[in-house]
Amino acid sequence: MKHVGALESTPSDGSLQLSWLARLAAGNTPDEVGATIAALVQARPGCAAACMLWGLDVPGRHHCVPATRIDAADLSWLDAASRAETPHWHPDRHRVAIRLCQQPESALLLLTMQPGHDGFGFLDELAAPLQLAGEYLRRALEWRELQHSHQQLERSETLQRALFAISDLAGSERDMPAMLSGIHAIVSTLMYAENFFIVLHNAEQDTIRFLYFIDVEDPTIPGVGQDMPLSAIEYTLTWYMIRDGKARMGNAEELRSQVSGPVALIGPDSYDWLGVPMLRDGQPRGALVVQSYQQDIGFTDEDLALLEFVGSHILTALERKQTKADLEQRVQLRTQQLAEANRGLQLEILERQRAEYLQAALFQLAELATADIDQDEFYRRVHAVVGELLNAENFFIALLSDDRQRLTFPYAVDAVKLPPAERSLGRGLSEYVLRRGTALRADNADIEELDRQGEIAPGRSGSPAMCWLGVPLIVGDEVIGLVTVQSYRPSVVYGPADQELLSFVASQIANSLTRRRSAESLKRAYEQLEHRVEERTLALRKEIIERERMQDQLRHQVMHDSLTGLPNRGYLRDRIDRVLAAIRREPQQHCALLYLDVDRFKIINDSLGHLAGDEVLKEVASRLAGCVRHPDLVARLSGDEFAILLEDVEFPRDATAVAQRVMDALSAPMLIAGKELQVTASVGIAIGDHHYDAADEVLRDADIALYRAKELGRKRFELFDETLAKNVVDVLALEGELRQALQLDQFEPYFQPICRLDDGRVVGYEALIRWNHPQRGVLRPGDFLKIAEDSGLIETIDWRMFELSCNLLLKHGSADTFMTVNVSALHLRHADFDGRLIQLLERTGLSPSRVVVEVTEGALLDNPERVRATLDRLRTIGVGAALDDFGTGYSSLSYLHSLPLRILKIDRAFVQELDKGANTNSTTVVAAILALARALNIQVIAEGIETEIQYGALMAMGCEMGQGYLLGHPSPIMHWVDHALA
Repeated sequence: MKHVGALESTPSDGSLQLSWLARLAAGNTPDEVGATIAALVQARPGCAAACMLWGLDVPGRHHCVPATRIDAADLSWLDAASRAETPHWHPDRHRVAIRLCQQPESALLLLTMQPGHDGFGFLDELAAPLQLAGEYLRRALEWRELQHSHQQLERSETLQRALFAISDLAGSERDMPAMLSGIHAIVSTLMYAENFFIVLHNAEQDTIRFLYFIDVEDPTIPGVGQDMPLSAIEYTLTWYMIRDGKARMGNAEELRSQVSGPVALIGPDSYDWLGVPMLRDGQPRGALVVQSYQQDIGFTDEDLALLEFVGSHILTALERKQTKADLEQRVQLRTQQLAEANRGLQLEILERQRAEYLQAALFQLAELATADIDQDEFYRRVHAVVGELLNAENFFIALLSDDRQRLTFPYAVDAVKLPPAERSLGRGLSEYVLRRGTALRADNADIEELDRQGEIAPGRSGSPAMCWLGVPLIVGDEVIGLVTVQSYRPSVVYGPADQELLSFVASQIANSLTRRRSAESLKRAYEQLEHRVEERTLALRKEIIERERMQDQLRHQVMHDSLTGLPNRGYLRDRIDRVLAAIRREPQQHCALLYLDVDRFKIINDSLGHLAGDEVLKEVASRLAGCVRHPDLVARLSGDEFAILLEDVEFPRDATAVAQRVMDALSAPMLIAGKELQVTASVGIAIGDHHYDAADEVLRDADIALYRAKELGRKRFELFDETLAKNVVDVLALEGELRQALQLDQFEPYFQPICRLDDGRVVGYEALIRWNHPQRGVLRPGDFLKIAEDSGLIETIDWRMFELSCNLLLKHGSADTFMTVNVSALHLRHADFDGRLIQLLERTGLSPSRVVVEVTEGALLDNPERVRATLDRLRTIGVGAALDDFGTGYSSLSYLHSLPLRILKIDRAFVQELDKGANTNSTTVVAAILALARALNIQVIAEGIETEIQYGALMAMGCEMGQGYLLGHPSPIMHWVDHALA
């Protein structure tokens, strides 16, 4: 079978084509052309039914002429036919689909053939007419597309003009009602909008306002055009629209199906209703609504889309109009504010000009207070300044006398009558101002009223003024006078501004008068002061001379030993440093230092007492001074240690010769305390040359030589050399071990109990240091303390021992026991010793009342006043003080009345003598110490109790406490804890 497009091969039937052509030419629309084609084909023999179908490109939107139901099962067959170039038969072989045209869209001719009829011959016969029909149908479809495009273009132009018109309305000068009427008119050009309203929603306050409302059936505006809560229209279609932001359209039944709840009606029911929300950022800001009460007028989906589109532009226009209105209102308000501010600024400028003028006048008055002019000139200038501020033709200043009983007029200018120079206080206007302490501005009527009230005396003195203004002069809280202006002419009247000006001036006049009086008083005081300064200068000169003498004496005391009068260690070190500096400039020179120690001096102290020991030291000092020549120096270092500095020696034998001379001088017997003593000394010699940098180095080497002399048996001298230096290496090694011991915490406090002698109860402990040496075992203090002192480690070791002892006593000791710790003279030389000890106690938590510091009498020699002040501060917080080795010192009894002592510790030397009987000197000394301690309310501890005889003797004499090997050896704290538990 030939296809429809093969016209030239199809047999031509002229009459058939002319018939079709005439019928097709009468059709204008696709439907008319399609119906004509279907009718022409169906009229042919063999065709049971025929119809035209197009619009298959959009599913569900196909168009069939005449109307024929299309089965969904046939869609795949029809789709294939729309793409086929030749007729496409249905599988049932009774139906065939022929594509007549493809553009602007596919159009099919559907034929149903009569049973038994030759379908192929039928199609061949109609091939040419169908090709002609397809061309007509294509043109009809294209014409319809052109018409649709034209209609859309017209709609777009109409919509665009509407949007331009809305925009023009928003920017026009029309007020809001006129703009809203214009918007209504514009919407009416787009759709039926006889009934139209605009509602706005305030989301922050949840309120609405019917901004515009036109309804032919119900003209009443809801809310009367004012804000009302959204709940006022709850469940209405507008309420649903604002709540969910969705448009709605339809009649009453359709609208009810579009909401999730009940529907409330306001006004009459409409036939058709269309509402769209006006959205901003997805949130409904209002709504547009049109409705129809006529059955023949309704709304379409196109109207819905159009109103939604226009709604956003209307919202923008409304917001622009509202913003413009708000801006105009703000501009108007701001303009008013600026006008008010400008008026205020003008007033402020005037006020400032007036203030500047007043300030200039006040500055002039302030300058007058210090000007070098007499009193009359001062008042005249004050009058001139006041006259520049207000009318002061009649002006006077009145001052109260010192007894405040009279009124003086140091300055007055008056055109009628001058006041007297002075008068008694009465009851005039001036007295009224002075009495009340406030300004008075009065005319004749006011003055008569004051007269009637009895405030002033009747019949004012002088000629009555038309206006009177008086202001008090006040200094502090006291009224000293007043300043007054008055007018005798009706044209001159004083107002509140004049009163304010005169009040300012009055305060300045009062201050100026006070300053001038003060200046005069100050001048007189200066004259008296100069006289007193001269007298005081003479006294100060005498005082300065006396202070210089005292400073020289104090300097001598600071740099000299108080017992012997010899230079002390500080003086010696300074002198050695100066000698070494000279040697460094002249390296060929040498000096020598003899370090001397009295042999067995402690025995002298223990046997004869400290007073005898002091006499020995003074005699030794005298003999040493006789062994040297100027400029050589003899100094006392500490205790029984002396030094001799030979500033210029050529050979070491010169120093040894002096050492021998010293030995010989000391060997002569001394008569001390009725006994003849043979005193010897050990001497260490160090030769100073340019290799030494500091005095301490020379002192160190001389001390090493002295130590060597003592080791070799005393009563001899030794010269420092390389051999001794080598021996010092061992000491340095021990120093290094001491430093390591500090780092490794190898020191441990041992506690020796202090017992109450009457019942043996332990009341306290003495903390004693021990060194747990990793190779040599437990070392006693005598094995390392001298090296620790020489190396400067002793203070660090002591502080570590203080902290360990406090922690152990707090952790393991009973709460009613105390602890004594030994404090060397080195600690007491530091002004902050008590502060550091207090901090340690706060850090460990041990109560200060459980700590007692032990000091020796030797430690008091360096600076007794500093030690006393330190112990006083410690006693203030509860830390006690104990005097160790009492009875063997230099001047023991002299300290008891001045030092804040809590405990005396009797030296073991006296306790050991108690074994010899009850009538020994030691017994007498111990009894005297106990009696003295009881008289001074000081506790006593006897040291070194080793026998029952000693214990019994001390008990018999009433000694309160004791310690010693008999009562307990020094042991770790846990030993005493276990002992107490046992």
